[in-house]
Amino acid sequence: MAERRFDLVVFDWDGTLMDSTATIVAAIQAACADLGLPVPDRAQASHVIGLGLNDALHSAVPTLDPADYPRMVDRYRHHYFARDGELVLFDGVPALIDRLAAEGYGLAVATGKSRAGLDRAFAASGLGARFHGSRTADETFSKPHPAMLLELIDEFAVSPERTLMIGDTTHDLLMAQNAGTPAVGVTYGAHPLDVLDALAPLGLVHSVAELDAWLAANA
Repeated sequence: MAERRFDLVVFDWDGTLMDSTATIVAAIQAACADLGLPVPDRAQASHVIGLGLNDALHSAVPTLDPADYPRMVDRYRHHYFARDGELVLFDGVPALIDRLAAEGYGLAVATGKSRAGLDRAFAASGLGARFHGSRTADETFSKPHPAMLLELIDEFAVSPERTLMIGDTTHDLLMAQNAGTPAVGVTYGAHPLDVLDALAPLGLVHSVAELDAWLAANA
C-alpha cells in the first residue's frame, strides 16, 4: 500500500458534497426581485457561493445599501428554506465519506454556511457524525481568508502540507493557497473549470466518482 500523503481532508459543503448550487442561485435571484434590485444572472449569483452571506450579498448585489442587508438576508433565507428539504447529496458522497472515515483520515468541513445551517445540513444528510471538525463563516473569517483551514489544522494538530482542501469554487482554492495547503477542485459545482484550473490545484475532478478514484490513488 502506498504511503498516506494526507492526515486531514477538509471538504467544502455546498456544491462539493451537497447538490445545492441551483437552489442557492434561485434564492439569491428571488430575494433581489423581492426588493426591486437588479437580479444577477446565474454566473454572478453562483460566483458568490461559498462566501459568508454578507460577503456574498455584497458581491452579488453591489448596489445594495448595507442598511438593507437584514431585509435581503431575510428574503434569501425565506426562498432557500422553502426548498431546503429538497436538497440531496451528490451521488456517491456517503460511500466516499464512509470509506475515508473507515481508513482513518481526519475529516472536516469548511463552509460559507452558518453554524445553524451546517448543523441542519449535517442532520438532514446523516453525515454529521462522520466529520470530526468543522468551521462556518459566522464563526471565523469568510473564505478566501485562511482562518477556517488554519484553525482546523491547529485543532487536528496536523501540518498544512498534510492537509487537503476539496471544493468547487475559487474561494476554496484561494483559501487553501493562503493557508499553504494542497487542494483539489471539483468542477460539478458552482465555478467553471477554466477559473478553477487557472489556480493550478493539485487535482481537478468532474464527478464524485472521479474524486473517490483520485483520493484512492493520491491521498
